[in-house]
Amino acid sequence: MSDTPQTPGDEPVGHKRVEAAAAALGLPIELVERPPARSLHEAAQLLGIEPREIVKTIVVKRRSGDYLFALVPGGRKISWPPFRTLLGVNKLAMPDAATAFAATGYERGTITVLGATSALPVYADERILHDGGRISIGAGEHGWSAFVDAAEYLAAIGAITADLTEPEDAPQD
Repeated sequence: MSDTPQTPGDEPVGHKRVEAAAAALGLPIELVERPPARSLHEAAQLLGIEPREIVKTIVVKRRSGDYLFALVPGGRKISWPPFRTLLGVNKLAMPDAATAFAATGYERGTITVLGATSALPVYADERILHDGGRISIGAGEHGWSAFVDAAEYLAAIGAITADLTEPEDAPQD
């Protein structure tokens, strides 16, 4: 799979698609090219920010077969029991990389709500707003990051905020 997702027709790809989607929402973003990173912690170091300032966009599949986005601050992971309770379901799963690409048009490590090929519901961990300020999100292409104001971003994408995560080192169900 290439580093830059392909879209049909003359639609922009990668970080240009993210930039166009943000502009369509009236959402100011800053795109930054950076060296490739092998992990979230390495990306944070390259960007000169704390890992918690990077917000991961995770594709989640419901038992019914539809998908949603979960926005998770760096250093945290989805806490499945409260997330299932919030959604009123008893089963959620993370699809494989090919399925996540098919659902969003972006490769893992680059996924963002902005410019995704499917309009999916968005759930964001409330800590993203509590920490406030500027966050880094996927920019649709490896070697790129996007910076955006957390509150403006969550409002623009219509995210539902709740307590969805726990520290990465906490046990999972």
